[in-house]
Amino acid sequence: MRRTRLTHAGVAALLMIGSWTAAGTLPASAQDAPDSPTARSAPASDGLLQAMQRDFGLTRAEAEDRLAAEREATELAPEARKTAGPAYGGAWFDAKSEKLTVAVTPDADASTVRSLRASGAAVRTVEHSARQLDAAKSRIDRLDAPSGVSSWAVDPAANTVVVNVVADKRADNDVRSFVDEAREAGPVTVRTVEAAAETFAAGTVGGDPYYTGNVRCSIGFSVHGGFVTAGHCGGAGQQVRGWDGSYIGNFQGSSFPGNDYAWVNVGSGWWTVPVVLGWGTVSDQLVRGSAEAPVGASICRSGSTTHWHCGRVLAKNETVNYSQGAVHQMTKTSVCAEGGDSGGSFISGDQAQGVTSGGWGNCSSGGETWFQPVNEILNRYGLTLHTA
Repeated sequence: MRRTRLTHAGVAALLMIGSWTAAGTLPASAQDAPDSPTARSAPASDGLLQAMQRDFGLTRAEAEDRLAAEREATELAPEARKTAGPAYGGAWFDAKSEKLTVAVTPDADASTVRSLRASGAAVRTVEHSARQLDAAKSRIDRLDAPSGVSSWAVDPAANTVVVNVVADKRADNDVRSFVDEAREAGPVTVRTVEAAAETFAAGTVGGDPYYTGNVRCSIGFSVHGGFVTAGHCGGAGQQVRGWDGSYIGNFQGSSFPGNDYAWVNVGSGWWTVPVVLGWGTVSDQLVRGSAEAPVGASICRSGSTTHWHCGRVLAKNETVNYSQGAVHQMTKTSVCAEGGDSGGSFISGDQAQGVTSGGWGNCSSGGETWFQPVNEILNRYGLTLHTA
């Protein structure tokens, strides 16, 4: 029984990593050989395109065009930052124009603006540079945030640091004091959210997750020797069991709060593969890299509770104020999630993005979810992403 299901668990669990595949934007089915014509040329799997049509209200052709435009923007973003130099004010993908928009300060010279436009980017002039905004955000990171403050991050399109406050706590004295101090750090805009951020771990239930004690979480992405996941799901040394209760390995490293990442070694008959599980909703997908998608790009998530859901990247380097403590350098999305989805995969196209941390809301009424960027986890532990 275990060996028979292991084919599913190896792809689901271990590799579950990608279980976010479908929702993501994978270009090739896991059944396609890496060098097959389909794997090389398909813009995305049918399942992924169907998910985007459902969640974004797009036609199939529009979904394919969106994926192609986002891939171009992802490739352009690092060069655009170099071109803008000290005048760089941030960048984001604009879904309407399907272009990367690059913000520059008024002191950007004409040749810089021409170069950016020639590369295919749209250009917007803003007051504050990305360096100034990042510095303001860093000063806010040093403040002690009350529970009524959900998170804060630089919003490049608004050219400000956005502080998110729980709606019914805005008049709280501690919240007001925090906001006042935050405004002294630099340009700040206050927005309200419906609820405070919380992690998405859950008690033990059935499915294809992994278990630590009585906590259920979802596997993130396969790495050589194991998989990455959320740090709040378990501490270093804790034992991990698979969907069938069999031993997988142990947490080799874990950090939470401050960060929300961890990695688990894999053995005892379990293995890793560069695949994102489709959960029977869409075909399994291959993971081919971890190029970081820009703000505004579409992104999908899959977890052992709610499976596939898609949305947009809303902010990067956001500080999330959980009840257990603040977690830094998170990416916020409009994708929903629920208990048990923690640790699961966020993917854009065939590129791994990060592991689910927490959020607010649910997949019935909606909400927002944060993930820990996968490249930070790989760098922290010296891991290598398992890719096709």
